[in-house]
Amino acid sequence: MKKDLSKTCYLLFSTLSNPTRLAILEMLRENPKNVTELSKALNQEQSMVSHNLKPLVKCSLVSVERRWKEHVYSLNNETMDQIFKIAGNHVKNYCVAKEQCPRRLKCQVGD
Repeated sequence: MKKDLSKTCYLLFSTLSNPTRLAILEMLRENPKNVTELSKALNQEQSMVSHNLKPLVKCSLVSVERRWKEHVYSLNNETMDQIFKIAGNHVKNYCVAKEQCPRRLKCQVGD
């Protein structure tokens, strides 16, 4: 594997490997939200949610738009729909221990 591709994959997958970030991505599938809405739904401090949004925005998995005094975060559907679909398809068709996987994403079946 090329070194550049390896580095790119590492950056993307390490960004996606955080449970809080995955929860944020899953919530943004429904509709755009601000930090207050995300923190309440996740039952986490706003600072923790903001901290986890930064790498998602940096990787362009999430976009941010300023609306008056708040920042509203939206999912990059073009990329994330494919990633969710690929992950779900992989688990469904190839993951031998899928029943024992500790935290299964809701997106894996039927998406």
